Amino acid sequence: MSDEELPGDIVLDAATLRVLAHPMRLTLLEHLRQRGPATARQLAAHYEIDSGAASYHLRRLADGGLIEEDLERGNRRDRWWRARHRSSVHDPANGGPDERQDSRAYLHAVVLAYSEQLRRLAYTAPLQPDDWYEASTFSNYTLQLTPAELNEAKSELAAVIKKYRDRANAAGAPVAVQLHAFPLPEPDDDA
Repeated sequence: MSDEELPGDIVLDAATLRVLAHPMRLTLLEHLRQRGPATARQLAAHYEIDSGAASYHLRRLADGGLIEEDLERGNRRDRWWRARHRSSVHDPANGGPDERQDSRAYLHAVVLAYSEQLRRLAYTAPLQPDDWYEASTFSNYTLQLTPAELNEAKSELAAVIKKYRDRANAAGAPVAVQLHAFPLPEPDDDA
């Protein structure tokens, strides 16, 4: 199965939320989605982790149905892994109260994984060719919204992203689009 043949989205349930409640698993899964199949040894070298730890996380992802062994590659010594879905979708509003703890643990892992991705980007983003650098955006907006308005904005933004994601563009390059929307903590009364 090539990257173009990956099924679209997987909606995360309680079991997959638990599997993905670790930032390294999210990182490895996203790597396989963006760059295609890889071995535990390759991923360990890229992310500077122990190959045994990489193998463990890959097995957990496989047990959760998020990746699978790529039987067309490798041998007994080097197992290749590939993603089974193009992206994960988790909307806390769609889960029940029994999923809330798993959902919050997943959110924690997502923030940590994205933080690490941004840390790595800090070294490479300024080196991008001019056309890619100028096409990038690094924006931060603060809006005054109700929960209903945030849900509406979330749906509209997801539709725009889906429009571009579903286009077949052989000339394009992988582009990370991260959208975070959450209420800001209340200011401390002591400040």
